[in-house]
Amino acid sequence: MDLQARSLWLVTEPLHAVCYFDEKCRDLGKDLGLKGFWMGYFASRTAPLGAVEPAAATAVLGVFAPGMVARALPAAWDIAGPAHVLDERGSRAAHALRAIDPEVEHRAAELLPPLQTIVDDASATARPLFAANRALCDHADPVERLWQLVTTLREFRGDAHLAVLADEGFDGCEALVLAAAAGRVPRDTIRQDRGWSEEEWAAAADRLRSRDLVDARGSATEHGLEERDRIEHATDRLAGRLLRSLSEAETEGLLAALEPVVRRILAADVLPFPNPIGLPHLDEPVLRGGGDG
Repeated sequence: MDLQARSLWLVTEPLHAVCYFDEKCRDLGKDLGLKGFWMGYFASRTAPLGAVEPAAATAVLGVFAPGMVARALPAAWDIAGPAHVLDERGSRAAHALRAIDPEVEHRAAELLPPLQTIVDDASATARPLFAANRALCDHADPVERLWQLVTTLREFRGDAHLAVLADEGFDGCEALVLAAAAGRVPRDTIRQDRGWSEEEWAAAADRLRSRDLVDARGSATEHGLEERDRIEHATDRLAGRLLRSLSEAETEGLLAALEPVVRRILAADVLPFPNPIGLPHLDEPVLRGGGDG
């Protein structure tokens, strides 16, 4: 089940991630009058929750610096309300997928029933972003609905990942420092991408060194790599609960049906590698993937 949960992430995350890397999707914030990509990111990522305040948004997103979130929210809601942001988010993602894979609408007919079954049967307890996104899966447009369903699954895994990090005693900055030290995310850009100051990053690294998780050079120790693996295995275990409603054969069929769409996305070079969400290429061995996005 854990291996299938990891495979499900690998063949759904790229579909979701077009909303971050496709040019038209990246322009959402600017086109709505928001100030820059990141205000658009925080508005679109949290819009399923309503006009959320920065403290709550910081908590559910997990790895972003509070100050970075507060620069975007709640100011974004004075410019564009959550409902308008959500309409644009879904339509732009569907447009991107159609442009990348002309057959995606045909593929959606096969993919929607099992994805909807998974989403309907999953527990929303203590999974706020999953619960909020699940309420949005009724689009008439099949490609928009496909994107929303995989986004909902993605947020289920993200909620689970943050629960594991908290249980293992990591705050958001520490989790990123360890991920970067283990080669999980780009070390030279992830600090700024998530809004942490040099001082906050250094302090988090000091705390991890005191736990023998990173060394003096900022690389993960053997203990640190083991901890990263433990975090990812626990995330897989929790995310594996998504697949309980499908038989083994149904799960394998779903994974196989998703793969051609993902191959088209990867072939289109929409997603950069490496990337700040820690997504590996589909053909790369995955030992320490997960979802710090």
